[in-house]
Amino acid sequence: MPHKTRKLLLDISLCCQEILDFIGGKSFKDFQEDRMLQRAIEREFEIIGEALHRLSRIEEATLAEKIPEYRKIIDFRNIIAHGL
Repeated sequence: MPHKTRKLLLDISLCCQEILDFIGGKSFKDFQEDRMLQRAIEREFEIIGEALHRLSRIEEATLAEKIPEYRKIIDFRNIIAHGL
């Protein structure tokens, strides 16, 4: 596996862990009332979507096989980042 691919997968994995750490022990109400928590989680999703977008350029066939919904995740990132 190329170094760049490993780096992007590591970024995704670390972001997922950060999201889990951020929301650990929190309710949805806690999330709704904490703007900093909202922004932190949004940022992690942006990084995940961007990493998947970059991966799709180098490993599209493998990515589609391993993460069939990757395009929806990238689209979600674009909504967060650009309001598209």
